[in-house]
Amino acid sequence: MPYWWQQPVQPLDESARAAARLRQDNLTKPPGSLGRMEQIAIELAAMQSREKPRIERPWIAIFAGDHGVVAEGVSAFPQAVTQQMLANFVNGGAAIAVLARAAGARLEVIDAGTLAPAPLPGVLWAKAGDGSANFTQCPAMSEAQLAHCLASGRASVERALAEESDLFIGGEMGIGNTTAAAALSCALLGLPGRELAGPGTGLDSGGVNHKAAVIDRGLALHGFHSSHFGEGSEALRCLGGFEIAALAGAYLACAQRGLPALVDGFITTAAALAACRMNPGVRDWLLFAHASAEPGHVRLLAALEAEPLLRLEMRLGEGSGAAMALPLLRLACELHGGMATFAEAGVSNGVGHG
Repeated sequence: MPYWWQQPVQPLDESARAAARLRQDNLTKPPGSLGRMEQIAIELAAMQSREKPRIERPWIAIFAGDHGVVAEGVSAFPQAVTQQMLANFVNGGAAIAVLARAAGARLEVIDAGTLAPAPLPGVLWAKAGDGSANFTQCPAMSEAQLAHCLASGRASVERALAEESDLFIGGEMGIGNTTAAAALSCALLGLPGRELAGPGTGLDSGGVNHKAAVIDRGLALHGFHSSHFGEGSEALRCLGGFEIAALAGAYLACAQRGLPALVDGFITTAAALAACRMNPGVRDWLLFAHASAEPGHVRLLAALEAEPLLRLEMRLGEGSGAAMALPLLRLACELHGGMATFAEAGVSNGVGHG
């Protein structure tokens, strides 16, 4: 019997896409003059099954998890920061909290598996364990923990849909998670650690080299190499983190339920890549917010044939880059739906003129 995440995704509405494209071709502007803003509106029309898409109820879910691989000295920050940032999220002091307020977006924070001994006020408790295991010594999680995390991501999407949300943004927090994301991505793409290891929270060149070596040890332990690419769920279980697996589950559920997802940076894109390997139809439901300054991100975007909306040299995570791109999506919808057509405005469209 197939797993839930192997079930088909919702098909895109090609009639809505065609209607939106026709509308774009007849708006009072030269064809293509709004560049990618035009394509965004057309893509959203196909996702939302309406000629004039809109984003009125964005949902932002932040998943947090701790990582056993931190014991290998791969982070410039102590592991306690993960729990401290959970409180900062719910108290409104983190970047994503500020951005969510500015966007009028619902923000939920989920403990997918930190070292927190008890639930924190305002944080949803969905722990798969007290942090993932050290993937240089054993798999990062068990099959049961992976299933739990995937289901936690799906549950967040169900909550978003219950609130009639029309866009899902996933974010993450977890000291050490750039190492887990890089290792996962190396397994999925058949690359060595040096190709995707980056500074994360601020490692110097020596620290990056050490991180790459740690990733290579994990890849070797679990049998991933250039001629043995990892299957999505296998790579997640062996090398991922609880929050990364939850994000993958959310993207899978978005595609199955027909909810557009705006992907943030390096770590969320690693989760998206895993989700697409688990169910290739997921890719149709993903929009990509920005190109992270984390050097491996460009490789992941290329693997997904994704062109991000922004290039701001950001590498914060938390879903912050996606929240910054949200106004662009909204403006694309406003332009698409609010501009007059040539016929409505009584303007000649120039057909037949030199």
